[in-house]
Amino acid sequence: MKKTYFIIGDVHGEDKMLDEMLKNWDESTQQLVFLGDLIDRGPNNKKSVLTAMKYVKEKNAWYVMGNHEVMFLAWIDNPEERFDHYMRNNGNTTINHLLNRPVDTEIDSLKDCELVKEQYPELISFLRERPLYIDEGDVLFVHAGVDLRLDHWLDTVPKDFYWIREPFHTGKNTTGKTIIFGHTPLKGLNEDGDYMKLWQHDGKIGMDGGAVFGGALHGVVWHDGKIQKIYSLEHKDFH
Repeated sequence: MKKTYFIIGDVHGEDKMLDEMLKNWDESTQQLVFLGDLIDRGPNNKKSVLTAMKYVKEKNAWYVMGNHEVMFLAWIDNPEERFDHYMRNNGNTTINHLLNRPVDTEIDSLKDCELVKEQYPELISFLRERPLYIDEGDVLFVHAGVDLRLDHWLDTVPKDFYWIREPFHTGKNTTGKTIIFGHTPLKGLNEDGDYMKLWQHDGKIGMDGGAVFGGALHGVVWHDGKIQKIYSLEHKDFH
């Protein structure tokens, strides 16, 4: 019998939605998978990412690297050059949540970077260790996608695993795998803009419901090559 997976899309600090979604996970029979982007923008980025880290460390969950984790680490490593880019992507919310401050507190990049490094060495090390993808043979878990223009998807440049959009969405899937990803909100992927409906096309399944943008957080049970069940939580029910 093939393994059963419980996959959770982009959380972006929506801690209450994450807590509710995790109630649907059957720890005894399902491998838990986070598709990345646990941080930035939402109401409690600290709790969301620490919850995911705890589940990885204590319950053997999987957590693939998202572009927002990459931006956070880039800021940690180079707080002067990477500050503006991270702020444009709402990094201030994560920094202030980690430092237990009001979200509108002005960021002092160098000083706050040192504070975060002093207070969260375990979290930083943990995020550095996140894999770019998890290949299970017939199914591939990745944050953004792979470069389907290449002869072999494994030749995808690292950045594309967590940033790619259009070339992956429109490319022909010749990998022989179902590729389950987040990153691009369903409101943009689905022609009708429906964030409650997963995007399924050519062996690709998009499941970023844009929870933090007023959309939904999706959880998918995947078993034996197909979706067994979908759990969907709407933002409006938690705010």
